[in-house]
Amino acid sequence: MKLSQPLYSVYEKTLVGSIPADKLPRHVGVLMDGNRRWAAAAGQSTKHGHQAGAERVIEFLSWCKELEIPLVTLYMLSTENLKRKPEELADLLEVIEGLICSLAESQVAKVHPVGQLSQLPESLAASFDRAVTATEGISDLQVNIAVGYGGRQEIVDAVREMILEAVETGADMRSLAENLQITDIDRYLYTRGMPDPDLLIRTSGEQRLSGFMTWQSAYSEFYFCEALWPDFRRVDFLRALRDYAHRQRRFGS
Repeated sequence: MKLSQPLYSVYEKTLVGSIPADKLPRHVGVLMDGNRRWAAAAGQSTKHGHQAGAERVIEFLSWCKELEIPLVTLYMLSTENLKRKPEELADLLEVIEGLICSLAESQVAKVHPVGQLSQLPESLAASFDRAVTATEGISDLQVNIAVGYGGRQEIVDAVREMILEAVETGADMRSLAENLQITDIDRYLYTRGMPDPDLLIRTSGEQRLSGFMTWQSAYSEFYFCEALWPDFRRVDFLRALRDYAHRQRRFGS
């Protein structure tokens, strides 16, 4: 049964009241899945679905800002997505570039790209550069945009960078291997210096991470939502946060 707007607002307020402020996640990752299925169900083009998904992003970030969640990572383009048909990939890259420009204009969050940025078209890379500069003064919310991103590739890149740095400084490779710690890998990840995600949300009903934050998600809580990303509502987000707030995090203990 669909609630009327007044009842819907009351329900939202009830949900907010059920979430203790000290139980909110500090870092939320989102796999924004379902754009293509949403478009197909609506009889629209795939590009239309990606555009509808992009339009949801700034609204979602405003919800995070209201709740004082300081860090968000959005999975927008995987390394596997780069292998899609050229025409679909071109449309998707165009939508992402438009979103990056909108993020810079909206000033809703500090923009930080993560992934293999060297694989991106020059125009998209330039848009990221402009957005990073335009939003660098924002301190209450940062959004990591994962593009050309793969969790396994991130680990490979981190290890490669660590080894190359050791070679350049003349470090002993045997000593490096024997003394290697988890924190050593952390220092070379795309998200270096950032806390691991507390909560990972995937829309569209799929229950897998698809290579998203493979290293960082070791102790993250997962929440799988049936709504397709363009249909993801504030109430869906609040339900995810309520569910998270009532879990007991054990961190392997």
